[in-house]
Amino acid sequence: MKNRNLFADVDLQLFSNHVNVTTDNTAGTNDLTPEMKTFYDMVLIDEASPNLVHDQFGQKKPIPKNGGKTIEFRKFSSLAKAMTALTEGVTPDGKTLNVSSITATVAQYGDYITQSDMLELTAVDNTIIEASKLLGRQAGLTLDTVTRNILQSGTNVSYASKWSGDTEVEVSSRAALDKTATLKVDTVEKAVVKMRANNVPAINGDYVCIIHPYVAYDLRRDPEWIDAHKYSSPDELYTGEIGKIAGVRFVVSSEAKIYYGEDLASNSRTLTVNGASSGTTVTFDGGTVAGSSLVGRYVIIGGEKRRVTANTASTLTIDSALSVSDNAVIYPGEGAGDGSSVFGCLFIGQGAYGVTEVTGGGLQMIIKQKGSAGTADPLDQRSSVGWKAARTAEILAQENLIRLECCSKYTDISAN
Repeated sequence: MKNRNLFADVDLQLFSNHVNVTTDNTAGTNDLTPEMKTFYDMVLIDEASPNLVHDQFGQKKPIPKNGGKTIEFRKFSSLAKAMTALTEGVTPDGKTLNVSSITATVAQYGDYITQSDMLELTAVDNTIIEASKLLGRQAGLTLDTVTRNILQSGTNVSYASKWSGDTEVEVSSRAALDKTATLKVDTVEKAVVKMRANNVPAINGDYVCIIHPYVAYDLRRDPEWIDAHKYSSPDELYTGEIGKIAGVRFVVSSEAKIYYGEDLASNSRTLTVNGASSGTTVTFDGGTVAGSSLVGRYVIIGGEKRRVTANTASTLTIDSALSVSDNAVIYPGEGAGDGSSVFGCLFIGQGAYGVTEVTGGGLQMIIKQKGSAGTADPLDQRSSVGWKAARTAEILAQENLIRLECCSKYTDISAN
């Protein structure tokens, strides 16, 4: 994607009196003109767009105007093979196009920055533009996370294998992963085989995978890796694209999902079983734990994942019985079995999901002038710049989207 200078053809003197504007073009002499409103909206959208990594492979739908909160995505069913031979001179019965609709409910997100009159009087920079840039980046990251979280909820899940030297150990759950279960070319090829076996259509000839930079570090060590600039021109690269391997183009994002549990104790990441037991109560030591602080969290004990229903400073009550040995380590249960971070890598085929458009009312800039709050701002001391967006995403074909979970050499980083 080419970068363009937003301000190259704009006379910034038009905005020098920026504190006396609103978002509506009414009869007032200090209202924001359509041209200025368009300019500020462009700043917001252009700052947000590079962060919308998870949006770029979805079916785009505009926000429905005056249509309530429900948006409809359409899915076209595949046709069965036409195995009946044609009879000469006889027109066979044709097929009808089978279209199913999937509805989703949009939610609204937003934030704003309040500016004082003294800041506006003394600031060297145009504060609306600077605030718009900051808010645009925030909006992009927020909306990207909304899409990411929905895609991460897919039911088509695979796991990277663990390795001990040259010995592969297949994994069937997140809790069974450990720091040896990194993303390798063999793992990528297995995901590709799974998608091809399900006749998942590719995107421009290849599948796409969104990965975290730490996972990219592991994968790029492989000699089969091809950097993006070696196979594609800059105009044809996806946002965040870094390279290709095994028929998959990889897009990197720091916002790729991380599953990682917080420390179990205020002074220790893990705890230790104090005395062998069998049942739903586990006595522990090895760290300072406040009563009820672990309720609702998951723990992994002896490779088994359990949910904590109650806790004191020295005991855990778990949701189902477990036999544990003395001195067994208790790990946070939101990530891998050894407490490592788990990364959700998204392998994507054509038609996997849909998202709402950012343009056309999906993302809006809102500017309020000093004094617009009436008696709430009696001395005309505050103005504000903000954004709001109606947003949702929906998985349209579970088989076209694989969440492949793995670890990395970089294991101990927070969830996002």
